[in-house]
Amino acid sequence: MYIMNIYSKEEIPNNEYFQIIFACLAAVALARPQKPDSEAETVLDERSDNGDGNFQYTFQTSNGISSSNTGTPGSEGQSNMQGSYSFLLPDGTTAEVSFVADENGFQPSSDLLPVAPPLPEHVYELLRIAEDQRARGITFD
Repeated sequence: MYIMNIYSKEEIPNNEYFQIIFACLAAVALARPQKPDSEAETVLDERSDNGDGNFQYTFQTSNGISSSNTGTPGSEGQSNMQGSYSFLLPDGTTAEVSFVADENGFQPSSDLLPVAPPLPEHVYELLRIAEDQRARGITFD
C-alpha cells in the first residue's frame, strides 16, 4: 500500500509514512512542557541524628536536586560538615559541588567555581623584595 505525497504527487511507501508520523509524535512528546520546579517531589529522604552532634542526611527531588551531608561536632562548638549537592543547569548539564564546613569556614569545590589566574612573574619578585625589606627592619606607614 502506498500513500500519495500531496505536494509532489509521488507515492510514499507505507512504512516510510509511519516512520514520518512516529518522528512527528516523538517530537511533540519531547517538546511538551516539563513540570515546574514548584511541583518537584521528594524521591529520597534519609536522615539520622545520634543526638551527640553526629548526623547524616541524603535527599533527592524529582527535578534533579540532590544533597548529602555528614556532620560531626567541631572543636569550637560548631557542627563540622562535609558533603555535596547537585542540581540541573538550564542547558541540561548537572552542577556538582562538594564542600567542607568547619573551623576554617565553608570551603566549596567544583569545576564551576571561578579560579583566579596565576600571578605574573614580577609579583613574585615584588613579594621577595618586600620580605627582604621587612627582614632588614624597613617599614612603610
